[in-house]
Amino acid sequence: MKMVLLIACAGHVLCGICDCLLGYSPSGRLDLKSALKDPVKMRTTFEDMPLKWPLISIILGVYAITAFGFGYLGLSRWMEDYSKIASVIMYISAVFFLISIVVHHIICGLVEWLYVRMGRTDEARTVALEFQMKTIATMFVGYLGLVIYVITLFVMVVMGRTTLPVWTCIFNTLPLMLLLSITKLPAKGNIAGAIMYLGLFIFL
Repeated sequence: MKMVLLIACAGHVLCGICDCLLGYSPSGRLDLKSALKDPVKMRTTFEDMPLKWPLISIILGVYAITAFGFGYLGLSRWMEDYSKIASVIMYISAVFFLISIVVHHIICGLVEWLYVRMGRTDEARTVALEFQMKTIATMFVGYLGLVIYVITLFVMVVMGRTTLPVWTCIFNTLPLMLLLSITKLPAKGNIAGAIMYLGLFIFL
């Protein structure tokens, strides 16, 4: 179990790096929110994006998600000793999260690759954004699964239903994301995930 948790922590770190490959270019952080609203701004934003970065992100991201997937499934199995219902909820939500999020990660990388590969034209922007919007359900399903998973884990620890001390509920993506939301750190979700599994590695 310790090894599984450590692998999950490393997987989140690697996935965070993959997120940065999509969110940064050699000139710095990409302002994706404003770029999506303005074709000219979007063209300028991706001006120096290396074509290989989205591809590297896609490939390494799949392996990273597979790595931290062991942690989510492993914790689901661990929870079975304390509550079969909580274990089943965590297992099913983890499956939905992992399958959906790997697809979503591939789509995000593919959208950026298509846009840059097609010359950052208005047509390329239309095609890329249309593809992303028509597949956005993978993101919603994935994060819904994650929310159900971490809430279940949080509640079980806070209620004292596991062997973990109640205060270790802080090592959970939910409170960690709330703390990180006020920062400007990139890949907040993966930072929260890495801290969660590192904490559980120490205290389990």
